[in-house]
This record gives sequence, structure tokens and C-alpha cells, in this order.
Amino acid sequence: MRRASAPGSWSPSPGIQGEGIRILGVDPGMMSTGFGLIEFEKQGSLLYRESGVLRPRGTSVSPRLQQIFRGLTRLIETMKPRFMAVERPFFGKNVKSAMLLGQARGAALLAAAEMGLEVHEISPLEVKQAVVGYGRADKGQIQAMVRSLLGIRQVLPADAADALAVALCLAHSLPLKTSLQEALLMHSRKERRRSARWTEKDLGGAR
Repeated sequence: MRRASAPGSWSPSPGIQGEGIRILGVDPGMMSTGFGLIEFEKQGSLLYRESGVLRPRGTSVSPRLQQIFRGLTRLIETMKPRFMAVERPFFGKNVKSAMLLGQARGAALLAAAEMGLEVHEISPLEVKQAVVGYGRADKGQIQAMVRSLLGIRQVLPADAADALAVALCLAHSLPLKTSLQEALLMHSRKERRRSARWTEKDLGGAR
């Protein structure tokens, strides 16, 4: 566990402090699936919790997908995240690779659905702009910024660094999304109470 040394723009807003929100970032792949867990601490600090790579074995697709699904399910059970962030694929000209990636993503999304996690899909451009500030950043630049933001000294596997970058991208926008959701929920509750009071008066006057 490492305390982040992030710029001020990465600090959680007052509305999100004290919740201890964990985000699991996932970089799915048939050969290797990276994962990274970060957390907003009660005091509002951003923490690096854990990261690594799942490497499914076997030569056929089905056992690999099963291992990805089971591996992520165990991680969710152990880490207890509130959100999962998954990178939305960029489809190139290699159709076979795109299909395999889509199947790996499906296993990750299914694991999240089975465990009741809210999933946010983020494009590669959004990840690069949020973490590095540059839409054409390479993997080396992303890893360097991820390590800087989270105070990580050791070199990370590329897939784990990408997973942490996706989690950080969601963390960057999460305070605003959460505050908006809370505001809408409070508004909905007020409207229901107001409607209930009006109904009681209306019924009372009709007697």
C-alpha cells in the first residue's frame, strides 16, 4: 500500500471523502490480463493498493476465458472494489486479435456483473489525456506518470500499468459523477416527500 503523491487536480472532492472508495482497473487480454487497485482513503488521499497480471494457461480459448473470469472473480472477492474500470478497445485492422480481445473483455465484464460491480468503459484516448495530458502518449510515458501519481518505485508490468491508468482515469472524473448522482438522489427524495405531503393535504381536504 502506497500513499499517492498526486497533483492537486487528482485529490478527491469534499463530497467523496470518507467513503474509502476502491476502483479496480482491468486491462483485458487473452494472453495476459492486467489489474490494478486504487482507493480513496477516508482522509481524502489516493492510495495504491495492488497490481499484477493474470496469465491464463492453455492453447484453446475456452480454458483461458474461464481462468480470466475466475481470476478476476477471486480478486473482486478479496479486494472488494466498488467500481471496475475497463478500457474500451480500439479496433485495428487485425480482426482475429480484435475478436480475442473482445472475448477477454467479455469475461472481465461478466465477472463484474456476477459480483455486482458498476462498470465504467473508458477509451484509450480518455486514459492518455487524463493520466498524461497528451492523447498520443506511449506506454512508457503512461507508466512513468502512473508511478509518479501513485508513488510507486518499482517498475510495473505494462499490463498492470495500463490497468492502473484506467483506474486513475475513472478516479479523475468520479468525484464529479458521484456528487451529481448524490444531488439527483437528494432532489428525488425531496420531490417524493413534497408529493407525499401534498397527497396527505389533498386527501384531508376531500373528507
